[in-house]
Amino acid sequence: MNSKRAILLLLFFAFSLSLFGVNLYFDKVYELKRLTDYPVLLPEGIGFQSKATFNPAAIRVDDEIYLFYRAEDWTGHNSWNGTSSIGLAKSEDGLNFVKESEPIIKPEPPYEIPGGCEDPRIVEIDGLYIMTYTAYDGSQARLCLAYSKDLKEWTKVGPIIKSFRWSKSGAIVPQKINGKYYMYFGDSQIYIATSSDLKNWNVNPHAVLRPRPDKFDARLVEPGPPPLITPEGILLFYNSADYSGIYRVGAALFDLNKPDRLLKRTDKPLLEPELSWEKYGQVPNVVFVEGAVEYNGKLLLYYGAADLYIGVAAIDLAN
Repeated sequence: MNSKRAILLLLFFAFSLSLFGVNLYFDKVYELKRLTDYPVLLPEGIGFQSKATFNPAAIRVDDEIYLFYRAEDWTGHNSWNGTSSIGLAKSEDGLNFVKESEPIIKPEPPYEIPGGCEDPRIVEIDGLYIMTYTAYDGSQARLCLAYSKDLKEWTKVGPIIKSFRWSKSGAIVPQKINGKYYMYFGDSQIYIATSSDLKNWNVNPHAVLRPRPDKFDARLVEPGPPPLITPEGILLFYNSADYSGIYRVGAALFDLNKPDRLLKRTDKPLLEPELSWEKYGQVPNVVFVEGAVEYNGKLLLYYGAADLYIGVAAIDLAN
């Protein structure tokens, strides 16, 4: 290959990234900082979000941020913890949100009851909004998918991982790679699945990211928001826990052409429970990121805190 052709290919690749990716290099993830010391969303009222609002998906629509969050009510008895549905809140500045009065997605089929619909992630692909969420019937978790053209009316596909009895936390790469869609999923180790139609998924049975005995992610790892395409590869923010039960946020970088190939990962947490509302709640000592949007020169990461509230942290992309 001559030098002129190589330069043209590099320019084309950079142009493609500017259209479809985020200009974020891996080492910059360590600059993640909270935007506020207070939650941006709290439980309220006596209805579907009266007990908790946490673990949000996020997507930008024009100049607004849509936050799809797990909302929990007070139904249930004995050891039951309340039924979850998915609510929607909107913001024009990323900090102040106005909630919809009714849930966007409610538990309906038997495999979603009584636990409900939990922990959404959302991407837009070719004008279609794709949401993954966990359906929990009280004994089994199933990774499910729904889609919408307008973010209002949703069509449920149902469970999408057939080969695992227990499946959660689906983070879809928002564009095809080598003719396939890829999704990272799992809540103890992270696996990868591929699809040609976003509905039928084939699972690679070998984990692509595992806990590390001597690190902050010693007990479990699971995907955070949908991955980002960056100049260096596929950037996946992930959630983790150690054996003391503290949940922290990390990041991993995968090969863009081989999404199951791990290139590097953070050696220390990017975010961990520090504030009182992150340390005390339904589940203490938890920060759990699920939503990411690029907004006003920043990458905003929305996270659940102590399974009760929602906070936001950011990386400045301008520097």
